[in-house]
Amino acid sequence: MQNIQHYIAQNKDRFINELFELLKIPSISADSAFSQDVINTAEMVKKSLKEAGCDIVEICETDGYPIVYGEKTIDENLPTVLVYGHYDVQPPDPMDLWNSPPFEPVIKETSRHPDGAIFARGACDDKGQFYMHVKAVEFMIKTDQLPCNVKFMIEGEEEVGSKSLSAFVAGNQAKLANDIILISDTGMIANDVPSITTGLRGLSYVEVEMTGPNRDLHSGLYGGAVANPINVLSKMIASLHDENNHITIPGFYDKVEELTAEERGEMAKAPFSLEDYQMALDIESVYGEKGYTTNERNSIRPTLDVNGIWGGYIGEGAKTVIASKAYAKISMRLVPHQDWQEITRLFTEHFENIAPKGVKVKVTPHHGGQGYVTPIDTIGYRAASRAYETTFGKKPIPQRSGGSIPIVSLFEKELGSKTILMGFGLDSDAIHSPNEHFGIWNYLKGIETIPHFYHFFTEMSS
Repeated sequence: MQNIQHYIAQNKDRFINELFELLKIPSISADSAFSQDVINTAEMVKKSLKEAGCDIVEICETDGYPIVYGEKTIDENLPTVLVYGHYDVQPPDPMDLWNSPPFEPVIKETSRHPDGAIFARGACDDKGQFYMHVKAVEFMIKTDQLPCNVKFMIEGEEEVGSKSLSAFVAGNQAKLANDIILISDTGMIANDVPSITTGLRGLSYVEVEMTGPNRDLHSGLYGGAVANPINVLSKMIASLHDENNHITIPGFYDKVEELTAEERGEMAKAPFSLEDYQMALDIESVYGEKGYTTNERNSIRPTLDVNGIWGGYIGEGAKTVIASKAYAKISMRLVPHQDWQEITRLFTEHFENIAPKGVKVKVTPHHGGQGYVTPIDTIGYRAASRAYETTFGKKPIPQRSGGSIPIVSLFEKELGSKTILMGFGLDSDAIHSPNEHFGIWNYLKGIETIPHFYHFFTEMSS
């Protein structure tokens, strides 16, 4: 790919400044107070695709936030790459843990990013990563090196479960027709250890509501005589794991695939320092399902975690009260073959069954999605592998991820095409957390590597 490094060097400041402008907009899809900001971000994405050289760019309305579509067709007989990303971001809470305002991007050095990293909500997930693709395509179009056709589909609801995407994809199969889907919403092992994500976990996300008495009660007059929803909810949640941290919901593991010793051995070849892992998180020891390593627990095994729990009085000082209600948000990360809707049903039935008399339980499903495994013997994977090898100087390691991108399995079902996950973030980039960041080196390396994928994929497809 001629002159890509020169092009990046000439345009580095512009690439960073453009991303800064995108990061300044608080496109928080989970909070309706920011709805106009989400829409404004879609308009900025549309503008960036036009400036990159796409011939067709449009904002497609949905029942929720719009999807930005872009297209550059040079020859209908050539392959088509569909790039997916999302312009919405997670809420920045808790605000007091940010070292700089989440929507005022700044560059700071870190131990893993000595060349500097952009600190802002959405820097890595996913504004910085999808914008790499916009700039990579800009380079190929401006230098007349785009070897095939490209389409973009950038949505605004990924962080709330891609509520409108399935209907859009099902209703626009011809528009979205492609030979391969390219996504950068994942990470790699390290800057000197490139990797390609080959597996994603599924997700079931629910909220539970526990109701006891019909009003808040005086804890002296009623304590010990009526069920306290907070106490009961805490006990019920604790019972969802046994002494080996095995999930106790009946039927939960029925469809879980057990990897062979050989497959687990291949996974173990990936560089990993338990000491560094613990040090980075400031913990004395890891924790999880007995019989599995840390890397296995967070990738090939299902999990159940409480994401939030609340109820009663949490203000300053004391208020001796037994709350009428208690709540929790719970996510279950699933492995391939576990159906998220079935798991949601199993959770609901179990949670209702273990509730004692004296409380009422309500389980509200929020969203979910299926797990996904992509084979490594396809043209798409081999093209990605060669692209990384070209720019990193070494072959990438195939790696399963613990995260979820529920729409990947949807794409294969509706569009009949495989997805390649070319992520350039690191596990230390604090996505979904305060002080999220994305390395300048990683951002520019993505822009450098992506055009090589187009070249190799087109070459291998001929």
